Amino acid sequence: MNPVSSRGRPRKLPVDEQRALVLRAARSVFAASGLAAGTIEQVARAAGVTRQAVYELYADKARLFAAAVADAERMAFAEVGERARDASEPRLRVWARGNYAAMFDFVAEHPDVMPLLQQAERAGDPALTRLRERLAVVYAEASRKRWAAQGVRSGRADRALVTMYFAMTEALVNMTWDGDPPDREALVDLLTEFTVGGVLRLQGQAPEVIERLR
Repeated sequence: MNPVSSRGRPRKLPVDEQRALVLRAARSVFAASGLAAGTIEQVARAAGVTRQAVYELYADKARLFAAAVADAERMAFAEVGERARDASEPRLRVWARGNYAAMFDFVAEHPDVMPLLQQAERAGDPALTRLRERLAVVYAEASRKRWAAQGVRSGRADRALVTMYFAMTEALVNMTWDGDPPDREALVDLLTEFTVGGVLRLQGQAPEVIERLR
């Protein structure tokens, strides 16, 4: 609903505020309905602005969808990648666990982002693939020294490892469970021990596997 002035007339919001409202509404509408089924009318209603205001900002539905996807990708890369870039925690397990937890937190706080990026993939924009690849670069660079401290010379294997970690986290975060979902902390611990612990055991028992990936 539009803000109302003391005289009872709708107050026109500043353009930046309108844009933020419209993008947030578009994220929700398109995440649920996709590009084909989502409408400008739905977005305008959810944002509390007129259809004309949406058209003035984004011209048509395709441009609005592209803007919402770009904003969602930017948000995910900034917030999920921020934890990976934090150099204050040198311990591999603690750092990895913090990154898994950050992914769970991001999805809980922004439930429309990942579904919207999946809708973008269906519409021909590989936004989710692009996000995974960009995050893989950040995580691989951040993890290299931490792996080395554990005796693992990751080389090119770090990209494969990080991509695998991200995919597993994403799958668990979005999984539908029968009944109540498992404890979040237990899932984070499971991911940490399965990935970090698994690679360290692999390094000790079958180091040639990692060697072949270098």
